Amino acid sequence: MSKGIVLLAAGGTGGHVFPAEALAYELKARGYSVHLVTDSRAERFAGKFPADEIHVVPSATIGSKNPFAVARSLWTLWTGMRAAKRLIQRIKPSVVVGFGGYPTVPPLLAATRLGVPSMIHEQNAVMGRANKALAQRVQAIAGGFLPENGGAYPEKTVTTGNPVRPAIIEAAKVPYKPSHAGEPFNLVVFGGSQGAQYFSKVMPTAISLLDDELRARLRITQQVRPEDMEMVSGCVAQLRMGADIAPFFTDMAERFANAHLVICRSGASTVSEISVIGRPAVLVPYPHALDHDQAANAAALAATGGAKVIAQSELSSEKIASILTHAMNDPEKLARMAAVAKQAGKPDAANLLAGMVEAIAAGRTIADFKGAHT
Repeated sequence: MSKGIVLLAAGGTGGHVFPAEALAYELKARGYSVHLVTDSRAERFAGKFPADEIHVVPSATIGSKNPFAVARSLWTLWTGMRAAKRLIQRIKPSVVVGFGGYPTVPPLLAATRLGVPSMIHEQNAVMGRANKALAQRVQAIAGGFLPENGGAYPEKTVTTGNPVRPAIIEAAKVPYKPSHAGEPFNLVVFGGSQGAQYFSKVMPTAISLLDDELRARLRITQQVRPEDMEMVSGCVAQLRMGADIAPFFTDMAERFANAHLVICRSGASTVSEISVIGRPAVLVPYPHALDHDQAANAAALAATGGAKVIAQSELSSEKIASILTHAMNDPEKLARMAAVAKQAGKPDAANLLAGMVEAIAAGRTIADFKGAHT
């Protein structure tokens, strides 16, 4: 018999959906029924999401200065909140948990207006706009990188870490095995769930600049936007090297586990996953992020020595070629970075977050929860 229903709300990108998915697995294991409310963008992630039901509620972001566009967005949000209210009254969740992104706003606003216990989880080191708008209304705030004793709401903030999917926990069991001279070197180039056009432009040239001996060792997994597939595939064919190129990989956990080095953006989920698995990384924060959250996420891992951070403005094909050359010639340094990265990982985040959800659902205070986990 189910202990009750937990309604998870997440925006339609992997950065929001993957932590919610990890929590869902943990809650299901504890005997809860889990429902997910999101938008249509999450369809490609939802296939593996362990929800008993998935609900799509209208939502919109207010990013335009055009008064007509703002009015249309506000109407959509109002419509979404009414739909979310009807959903909550129908399924009667014990608690509603938001994971950021504008699709979380209607269900969390509806929950707080109906008096249903609610909380949010912020993946990044800097709180996103949706969570900022909701933070004052909810009972608790869980953070992937948020400090417990800083920020605007220290009294109700708990640093849980970012929950990672079971596939990541399984991949973390694979020990890091350095690649020595003459051995294959697995490189993963990853731009996040939305892809990274920048890497598509600079990586082929960088690889062409490597010595023949090093290039022959490379085995590349690179996420590429659909519109860049033909260009990147053509470069790979010209270079006559082993590479898997695709817009999206369903087995990224396994690819991370097999990697000798990862070059990637520094979204919260990505940083959390490579640290739990324990792989050396070159982090290139997305330069146009509204709150520079990726730079803050990258700095958190770099401070431990588990990653190197390079601003996109300072990166070039020549720089990447130099980084790869030094990395492939110094397996011991990469092994040390892997070990340090793993020490910084928080594989127990899903368990801690699930405990927090249960506490909020039961009406316990965050002070009590903090006291029980210190």
